[in-house]
Amino acid sequence: MSERLDLRRFRRFFIFLMVGALNTLFGFLAYAVFIVLHSPTWLALIGGNVAGMAFNFFTTGHFVFRDISPGRVPRFVGFYLLIYVANLELIGIVDRYTHDAIISQALLTPLFAVASYALLSKWVFRTAGAA
Repeated sequence: MSERLDLRRFRRFFIFLMVGALNTLFGFLAYAVFIVLHSPTWLALIGGNVAGMAFNFFTTGHFVFRDISPGRVPRFVGFYLLIYVANLELIGIVDRYTHDAIISQALLTPLFAVASYALLSKWVFRTAGAA
């Protein structure tokens, strides 16, 4: 039974990584477009997050967690706000070393991918009875 549960968790995480790659690419491209258009970093982060939010909810909710019920939306939006604030703080730090907003975001992306899975599975898409 334990092996089966571990296999399901691995499979869900693998699907999350595949769907997350698509979602990340979409959000990153939106962010990059804002940067290329000379938007400030804070606006580019908002633009990338807003552009990807609905897309990500449906792809991640459907393909990874098999739940796109509307009741999940408030926590999903809260998750995005938390990620935005953390991203804005960290990108400011990393950008001091790279002097390139796109490279800085690319370096932070793996960190936020792992954090996103943890937060989404434990806070947004947790099943009833799970902590």
